[in-house]
Amino acid sequence: MSNQELIDRFIKYLAIERRYSDETVKAYLFDLKKFESFLEESGTSNLLAVKLYDVRLYLSFLDEQKLSRNTISRTLSSLRGFYHFLIRNDLLDENPLSYISFKKKQLRLPQYLYEEELEKLLRAAEGTEMLDYRNRALVELFYATGMRVSECKNIKLQDVSFELGVILIFGKGNKERYVPFGHYAAAAIQEYLEMTRTELMAKHQRNHDYLFVSRLGDPLTAGGIEYILKQIMKKTGLTGTLHPHMLRHTFATDMLNNGADMRTVQELLGHASLSSTQIYTHVTKDALQRNYNKFHPRAKRDSKKQGE
Repeated sequence: MSNQELIDRFIKYLAIERRYSDETVKAYLFDLKKFESFLEESGTSNLLAVKLYDVRLYLSFLDEQKLSRNTISRTLSSLRGFYHFLIRNDLLDENPLSYISFKKKQLRLPQYLYEEELEKLLRAAEGTEMLDYRNRALVELFYATGMRVSECKNIKLQDVSFELGVILIFGKGNKERYVPFGHYAAAAIQEYLEMTRTELMAKHQRNHDYLFVSRLGDPLTAGGIEYILKQIMKKTGLTGTLHPHMLRHTFATDMLNNGADMRTVQELLGHASLSSTQIYTHVTKDALQRNYNKFHPRAKRDSKKQGE
């Protein structure tokens, strides 16, 4: 069986049986094709003939490329999944990655917005121009639901229920979940529909059900959403770059800080494992420690006594 046939079978398995998102499938395919190209240049073109030595050479190659540890870890995860699939389907007897270990870097806490920063962001998204209503609705919805950008771009009109105050989200692996949204998000979305979407769709003669649209009435892309948020961030005067995941992190952190239990936040975020949600407990503990050190009069030794 050729390399292409093996890869095609694996990709089909990910898309149909595992129901992975298009973005995830593309990431697996990218990693496999990159590995295949390396093998061809090294003189070992057959994916079924790969040995432990070949994988170690590839790891050295990736390290020389100055790739991040996260990227290398993801690549190894893709290769492990591929070879595990081959073994399960009796296409291979031994996994060449069995004895490969890669230490992940130290845990990085998610970046989130403080209350005053969030208020500045929401004010910066306000305006009376046609696209301002859309931009405000985007920011409000991201903060209200904690959804991913890939989930936001796929929302359709029929997925939003203003009567029930919930939105149907299709997450990773096309898993469905209902997430509530509050008054502020609801008002912003309805205003956007009235002031922006209807007019743009009519002006450019578009006919589709996607909730968020570009200035030409086409469905808004992930890149378009990220660009919009970056432009809003510039208006705030705050330093740094805003990305959709920062609003997702802010949503999760604020939920936990205000008393939500871990299981609820897990369900709302669409995490398959509770361990993925537990990282936010580190964030909340970090915030508690900062506030304690800042406001408790005996949190630190008195500066005068330190000098004695």
